[in-house]
Amino acid sequence: MDEARAREVLAEADVLPGPAREARLLALGENAVFAAGGLAVKVGRDAELLDRARRELAVAVWLEEAGVPAVRAADPTALVVDGHPVTVWRRLPDPVRPAEPRDVAVLLRLVHGLPSPSFGLPPRELLGGVERWLRLAGDVIDPADAAFLRERRDGFASAAAALTPRLTPGPIHGDALPRNVHVGPDGPVLVDLETFSTDLREHDLVVLALSRDRYGLPAEAYDAFTAAYGWDVREWDGCAVLRGARETASCAWVAQHAPSNPKALAEFERRVASLRDGDPTVRWYPF
Repeated sequence: MDEARAREVLAEADVLPGPAREARLLALGENAVFAAGGLAVKVGRDAELLDRARRELAVAVWLEEAGVPAVRAADPTALVVDGHPVTVWRRLPDPVRPAEPRDVAVLLRLVHGLPSPSFGLPPRELLGGVERWLRLAGDVIDPADAAFLRERRDGFASAAAALTPRLTPGPIHGDALPRNVHVGPDGPVLVDLETFSTDLREHDLVVLALSRDRYGLPAEAYDAFTAAYGWDVREWDGCAVLRGARETASCAWVAQHAPSNPKALAEFERRVASLRDGDPTVRWYPF
């Protein structure tokens, strides 16, 4: 779905106060996100995203009722316009500063204190996309690397299922990174609620531990995160398992971009080599 197609769907949905052609495009990925006036609209790539869109709206309403700062739905119902899910949100004010890891921690403490909602949340299928991403990579990547990642996926999936958590399982954000927090005049709020799940709370904490070890997050920023949350997941003996699962998924995710982007192929090969070598210090680069 390109921008032109997304604007056609936006115009047909007729949910903005002005013409679709004048709406500002904020993002274009699995969803095209447009803004105009006090509203933001997400146009999903295809009908397969409808259930996820409906669940995201339900999560937004639930978080609002629970008093958790998060993006708010302007309409709790997802539209389907020519096969595309369309959801309408209250537009967030401009950010006052970039989000920091400590902002993530404050919001996670609130989310992790919630009981499960009345509607069902899926488990965190961290490794669920590995096969699809490797298939999209095709023969551009070494078949031996693909086989290696499949073996890691299966091993870590089994190991994760056998973990004894330190925290009580329940609702999690699922992709707890600063990019999914917006800091406006009233403070930090959660955005991108599509990955909300019910699973080990430790999933949300391993994300930034891996950012520290692999992606160059400064140690002091990570320490501020753990201080704000109140616990360092690295103290848990299951941390290495969830970290390994996330590394496997992150490596396979990059692979899908390799056929059209040489930089993605180079990053994929760097990541696979570090996993093969068992070297946790090799720097990975966001893609």
